[in-house]
Amino acid sequence: MPESWVNLAERIGSDLHVDLSGPGSRRAVLIRALRDAVREGRLPPGTRLPPYRSLAADLGLARNTVADAYAELVAEGWLTARQGSGTRVAERAAPVRRPRQPKPAPARPAAPAYNLRQGTPDAASFPRTAWLAAARRALAAAPNDAFGPGDPRGRIELRRALADYLTRARGVRADPERIVVCSGFAHALRLLFAGTRGVGGGVLRGPFAVESYGLGFHRDILAGSGVRTVPLGLDERGARVEELSERPRVRGVLLTPAHQFPTGGPLHPERRAAVVDWARAGGGVVLEDDYDGEFRYDREPVGAVQGLDPEHVVYLGSVSKSLSPAVRLGWMVLPERLVDGVLAAKGEREAWASALDQLTLAEFIAAGQYDRHVRRMRQAYRRRRDRLVDALAERAPHITATGIAAGLHAVLRLPPGTEASAVKAASWQGIALDGLAAFRHPEATMPPPAGLVVGYATPTEHAYGAALEALLRALPPGEGEAEGGVG
Repeated sequence: MPESWVNLAERIGSDLHVDLSGPGSRRAVLIRALRDAVREGRLPPGTRLPPYRSLAADLGLARNTVADAYAELVAEGWLTARQGSGTRVAERAAPVRRPRQPKPAPARPAAPAYNLRQGTPDAASFPRTAWLAAARRALAAAPNDAFGPGDPRGRIELRRALADYLTRARGVRADPERIVVCSGFAHALRLLFAGTRGVGGGVLRGPFAVESYGLGFHRDILAGSGVRTVPLGLDERGARVEELSERPRVRGVLLTPAHQFPTGGPLHPERRAAVVDWARAGGGVVLEDDYDGEFRYDREPVGAVQGLDPEHVVYLGSVSKSLSPAVRLGWMVLPERLVDGVLAAKGEREAWASALDQLTLAEFIAAGQYDRHVRRMRQAYRRRRDRLVDALAERAPHITATGIAAGLHAVLRLPPGTEASAVKAASWQGIALDGLAAFRHPEATMPPPAGLVVGYATPTEHAYGAALEALLRALPPGEGEAEGGVG
């Protein structure tokens, strides 16, 4: 402690430091130090100060210097002095400090009134009661090792439940030993390409082909691992996988074959077979993103491409669309040769997906609650899709909705050159949504269609009607209609 600081705790019963440094005479310095101690609350009202003789001895000051300082502070009202009670801090209100004026927060744009962005299910429809019941059953039956360090493969209970469900519902050839649990699709991509820039590379290496339209943040994950992505064209039959033969350096392809995102429609059977043949012939790999495989409305479910060749297709899924993105659980069904590499990338212990959540989902699936929830939501989302299609037919017949046989969103095909203005008009109506251009690969060469991607699953049920009305007002008018949209 510097010599200029003196501890008065023994004298006055509190932990006080008096700073005797600074400019001015010793008297002025002491007055300033005691005044600051009172002002800052370190000497609260009623505190008895030591006799001036004692304080002078402690501080190494002349008695008159301390006596004069006390007298000055008494005159100013900071201290009181009475015969027989000594010198005390005055019973007076502490000076009012002017609060610091906070800097004004930057203006934040108002939240949109209606959320019609794709990719999110109706949050209000999460099966809380059934999920809670499953969690209680799972917790009661959980073995002791469930509360220890987690297996990076994931809980065996969940991997068995997933193997049964995916085989039955999606045509996946699944073995629990080939399933690795993760926290979602993005996490799966990071694990598959982890360490690509490091020594020895990642589990998979690029370049990788992707569809000309898809989620930009998926491409960003690959780019962040040093993987170049090459766009494949799209048409009414899905991704043009025949273009893979024109790109000899490409090592794999990422596809959404059950329901192309975002344009809609399944990959044609001939192309499903062709992409598997391509992978077999060159040792390539197909990443199958089955992001909304459970939601089919007007056609039979399309099975997973993985069922054609489990050794060349990585099947990727999650509960983010079927249950909620808040349940951070996904899975990979891997070719045998990739399992060890993915586990090495993940680490020796589970660091991402809660074992208790895994046990709950396993119980939720085994008890049939997952199937019941998916059936209920399939019916609800089909009704919403039908309302959208009927409203367009009645009030905006020049706008066509595509990709509507499945999924949680539709693409509204717009007249050429109207997409940007329609997105802006939607914003004016308080609607959050995206145009097709937001999903286009920067190197895509196919002609850019104009369209809006409308997530009809996102709003709550009671808000959907108002969101639909606002959307209709934002659409560009047809020929012969007044400017300002359909109203």
